[in-house]
Amino acid sequence: MISIENLSYEVGTACILQDVTVTLPKGGMTALIGPNGAGKSTLLSHVARLLPIQTGKISVDDLEVGNCDSSALARRLAILPQQVHFATRLTVRDMVAFGRYPHSQGRLRSEDHNKVAEALEAFGLTPLQNRFLDTLSGGQRHKAHVAMTYAQDTDYLLLDEPLNNLDISAARALMILLRDLADNSGKTIVIVVHDINFAAQYADHLVVMKQGQIACEGKPVDLVTQALLTDVFDTDAHVALIEGKPFVMP
Repeated sequence: MISIENLSYEVGTACILQDVTVTLPKGGMTALIGPNGAGKSTLLSHVARLLPIQTGKISVDDLEVGNCDSSALARRLAILPQQVHFATRLTVRDMVAFGRYPHSQGRLRSEDHNKVAEALEAFGLTPLQNRFLDTLSGGQRHKAHVAMTYAQDTDYLLLDEPLNNLDISAARALMILLRDLADNSGKTIVIVVHDINFAAQYADHLVVMKQGQIACEGKPVDLVTQALLTDVFDTDAHVALIEGKPFVMP
């Protein structure tokens, strides 16, 4: 599990996170939701040691973030940030292979090549593996980024808004694949997502943030209500139950 205790983070005079304490369960999919500026991506970046801890403590199982070996943490969790920058003349296979760096330090062994091939197959990228990134559509390139994270072969996958720039078909296909990884591959998925309906449909656990704090957490069916939409998202949209799961009517 990922344990976050009394985490605060300030930039200048702005308090981005304020005394955040929450436990993200091991196994299944946890979605971080909330309005823009709630601190979701900042929280995820702290877990992945992309931002320094100013106040508080984060543990990933038995590893304390900031006080453990970085390579050990990289073999335990992988993150896909919002922005990923790679040379456009890389092939898809070469980029996915970067996910093996914590294990191989750039010297790929047969095991690493097998993991890369597995990631390409899992994400439907095998036919595109020799294509250069700048010849792909935005959705294909984004899928390759997620495949690179998967190739890292960690217990935890942290994905920061992976549905950005995806059409509804591609977004749904990715969420179905992530759900399958959680159910059948033993992965713990922690995802920042803006679409409440995708979160409610596919996640086991929701963590709702507002103004740098945890507003509430729990199962989607218990949390996604009109009261939540009013109190956290400042909207009066209607919530319906469809096949036992909440759905926010646009």
